[in-house]
Amino acid sequence: MEPILQAWEDFARTIEPPALTMDDTELRDHARQMLLAISSDLGTPQSDIEQDAKSKGLGERGEGESAAETHAEARLLSGYTVVQLVSEYRALRASVLTLWAASMRDDQPTDMNDVTRFNESIDQALAESIARYETMVKQSQNMFLAILGHDLRNPLGTVVTGSSYIMQSNDIPPKYVLVATRMFNSGKRMSKLINDLIDFTRTHLGPGIPIRVKQGSLVALCDEVVNELRTYHPEKLIELQAPPQLDAIFDEARIAQVMSNLIGNALQYGNAEVPVRVHLKAAGDDIVITVNNHGAPVAPDKLGAIFDPMVRIAANASSDYTERTSLGIGLFISREIVHGHGGHLRVASDEVDGTTFTLTMPRLPAGFQSADAAAAAAR
Repeated sequence: MEPILQAWEDFARTIEPPALTMDDTELRDHARQMLLAISSDLGTPQSDIEQDAKSKGLGERGEGESAAETHAEARLLSGYTVVQLVSEYRALRASVLTLWAASMRDDQPTDMNDVTRFNESIDQALAESIARYETMVKQSQNMFLAILGHDLRNPLGTVVTGSSYIMQSNDIPPKYVLVATRMFNSGKRMSKLINDLIDFTRTHLGPGIPIRVKQGSLVALCDEVVNELRTYHPEKLIELQAPPQLDAIFDEARIAQVMSNLIGNALQYGNAEVPVRVHLKAAGDDIVITVNNHGAPVAPDKLGAIFDPMVRIAANASSDYTERTSLGIGLFISREIVHGHGGHLRVASDEVDGTTFTLTMPRLPAGFQSADAAAAAAR
């Protein structure tokens, strides 16, 4: 045990800068427990070695955690990169096999199955360490994005409010009103990006996107979103086909967000000479909304990733810088919102019919009763 731990410590000491501030105990962190686990996997009696470990006051592992997972967490907090973490396991494997080879005797041959099982144990520990390291890095990144999004809201709100105030003034030159209008529009676009970013981090930090449903008119909501986008994009054509009345129980703000994302995506990637068609209808107990545009179809091998976060599916090579560098999380958030309503969002794309997003969700989400059903239950 000691020669292996010393080799581990000697190698860990060469990893700078984190090793410069770590003592011997930290450099050997969890190596003994991992060796005990590997030895146990090889079938070696552990009673004496485990007693020795306890007598040295080694820290206990967390419930349900392996020594490799705990080690990865400690190394991440100490400033190790994932490459340096992997290099520790390479050094551990090399030192054990070197000592193993040096101790071989002719009258005590080594079973190669032992070597195979040892390598498998090292690989398992390495996989556990990398998985824990990656999970913690993602959590810290998502927390950073969440904090950034929340902290940007207040100063951005000040810019939007101030520019709105200037736009309404009658005693300033028109050129300043024009600048204020551009500031206001840019601020609103930034606000939408920040809201998307916060929603994205919510889905990855646990609570998910909050859904607050109530009865409302989907026809009125779709009409409002379509008219708003017609105002923002006067050069584009948007057609809306809907029945005179179609009510459901849903989160109006969230479904409006979904519709804005889907129609905005269709306007961005569709053919400007062909209108974007929005169709709303009832299908039994469900609501079906389709958004169709004609343009270069999405490649079949990319359809499966179109809802993935941080993925942009550029329909043509003429996409400008803004399109190619946008966050690409609008469709992901839209899918999560629809899932929150108990529905699903799908996409189909070909040369003939163009690209069509189909939103299907129940008129009455699970766990909610209509007014008529509630009255009948009360009787």
